[in-house]
Parts: sequence; structure tokens; C-alpha cells
Amino acid sequence: MKSSVLSRLRGSVRIVVRGGNLERLINELAKEGIEIWDVRSLPERKMEMNVQLSDYFSLRPLLKRTGCRMSVKRRSGMPFLLARLWRRKIFIAGFALFIAIIFALSSLVWDIEVQGNENISTEDVLRAAREEGIYPFQWIFRLQKQDKLSAELTRKLAGSSWVGVSRSGTRITIQVVEATRPKEQELRSPSHLVSSSDAVITQIYSERGQPQVKKHDRVRKGQVLIAGIQGNEFVVAKGEIKGIVWHEYNIEVPLVRKQNVYTGEKKERGYLFFGKTAVQITGYGRPGFAEFQTLSELDPLTWRSWKLPFGWMSEKLLETTVIQLKLSAEQAKQDGIDRALRDIYAKQGVESKIVSQKILHEKTDNGKVYMKVLFEVEQNIAEDLPIVYDQGE
Repeated sequence: MKSSVLSRLRGSVRIVVRGGNLERLINELAKEGIEIWDVRSLPERKMEMNVQLSDYFSLRPLLKRTGCRMSVKRRSGMPFLLARLWRRKIFIAGFALFIAIIFALSSLVWDIEVQGNENISTEDVLRAAREEGIYPFQWIFRLQKQDKLSAELTRKLAGSSWVGVSRSGTRITIQVVEATRPKEQELRSPSHLVSSSDAVITQIYSERGQPQVKKHDRVRKGQVLIAGIQGNEFVVAKGEIKGIVWHEYNIEVPLVRKQNVYTGEKKERGYLFFGKTAVQITGYGRPGFAEFQTLSELDPLTWRSWKLPFGWMSEKLLETTVIQLKLSAEQAKQDGIDRALRDIYAKQGVESKIVSQKILHEKTDNGKVYMKVLFEVEQNIAEDLPIVYDQGE
């Protein structure tokens, strides 16, 4: 007979019967209504068969009458599986607890990110979100629908035209679209445009006010370039004036430069992380080198498209050392000039133009290059100067 699903649920035993009168035993089993299947004859007057677990305990009287003996070869079915699980009940309970903890952790809000806000502070957005139940360690199933959260946050955040709320796994993203405000007109008193430094005019354009100089004129610092007068009225002078300005730099560059590099030696550490907490698992002990740089990489567990707030973090400690790079005199000179140019662009604006550069003085002493360099720069030289006038008594 073939075993059925019911037999597997009830449990069965594969036995080996030997000695005695095997033929009589088969007849006795049939007479008692004991079901057997997968019967196979073996050498040396042995026989294998399957019997249901419930009938196994009824075999002893039959074996005694027929002079046979038996041994159990294999046990299968649900009762034996449950028995094995029961012997490992602590492990099963721990595994079930682990699954429950993972499910609970993945059902919490772990991180809230605010995007798109410039004028509205992040603290105000998070405060309004907390009032709507959006905060770390909140149960995800307790959150309201996203369209309702969006409408409530838009209503509460003054200066916003729309606030979107989206969820990716355990992270909540709040996207803020701020309302466009008209630019406030700055109230300014009448003023002149004057020169910010000594210069030679290369370009002058007057949008409002009376020009007082022309192209190629040499002007001094503080000299009026465009007067804030239009007809009989005082106005805010407006325009664009560029000129050649001279900048003198005293440059000092060492001929030996120190630089950090990797040696190739490294030590790796491994951590289990839960939110912002990490527990070290591997890589204990000192790294074996004094100077190093640490590089970390997170590998969170994922479920579908969601990243769970726990996983594995690998950390690499890369040994570093300081080497000395020797520069030639020409390399040192170019490095110093490049630094001076970056300083000019930072102070005068990237729209400035270097017209020429000239090394006035140069020497090498005590492992350094010393230079005095003169730069001719075409730059914006206009700055405001309020008009002070007598309004009478």
C-alpha cells in the first residue's frame, strides 16, 4: 500500500523484521487489520516495511507469537517532527522572537528627512510633523493617510504652497514647496557710485545718474564715477564701471611639501548596527599602526524595495604616512602664483580678468621661494556712497 498524506500526518515507522516465521507474521498482520506498505524482502530472511505509528505498539504480541524480532530503521511524519522541535524549543522560541523583533522594528519610523525648505526652518517642519504623529519610533500603521498628512502640514506651515509626505520602508520624507514671494524693493537713499580703488577706467555704463568720468581716465579711490543726480533730483546712481586695478602680493612657498598617502596596510572591522547603535563583531584589537584614516560602509538589510534600519557595517582602517614632495623653483613659483590668483578671484569675483602679471622681486632662501608679484586686474570698481545734503530747517 502506498502512504497517504493522512499517514504522514499521523506518523509512520520503517521497521526491519528478521528471524522466526515471516510468512505467518504477514498473515497475522492482515488478520489484525494492521496496514503495512512498501514491503521489501532482504537477504538472510529479513524484511522491511512501513507501519503506522498507531499500529507500531500493537506489533509486540504478533512478533512474540511468530518468533520474529524487529528494529526501527527510520521514523517519519508529523509526530516525530514535533518531537524534534520540542527538544529544540529554546531555539524555536528564540527564532520566533527574532522574527517578531524584525517585524516590530520594520514597523517603526526610524528616520525623517525634510527636503526643499529654504526659508522655513527644518525645526518648524519637524514640529508640525510631530503634531500630526510623524516622529521617530512611531508605529507606521498609526500614521494617517499620506494625502491627509500633506494637507494638514500645508495648512500648518506658513509660507508653504504644498507639502508632500512619502514613505520608503522606515524612512519618512517630507518634501516642502515654498510659496513664491515677490521680491521686496529695497528702500535706498540717494547715492553716488564711487571708485573702490585707484584704477584706469576700461568700461563705464550709466543706467541712472550723471557719469563723471570716461573710458581711459585714471581715477583715485573714493572719486565719484556716476553722480546720483538726474535733472534736479537726487537719485540712486546705478551702472557698471570696470577698471584696471593693481594688486601686489608677497608670496612665500616652501620647496618641500608634506602630503598624506596610504601605505597599503589596513585592518577591517565588522559591526551589527541597529538605527544609530553599532555593536562590534569582528576586528578586535589595535590596528598595529599609529596614523590611519577610517572608511565606513553600511549594508542594511532590505525587504522588497525597503531598507531596514539594521544590518552590517564594515569599517576599514587604512594606514597613512606623511611623505615629502620636493618642488623645483619653477614649480614653487607657479604654485605661489596660482594661490594668489585664487585669492584675487575669491575677493574680486570670478568675472574679474587678469590682464597681466609681473614678478618684481624673487629669491630662494632657507628652503623657500620668496616673490613679490604685481597683478593687473580688470574688475568692477564701483561702490555706493550715500548722498548727504542739507534739507533746511
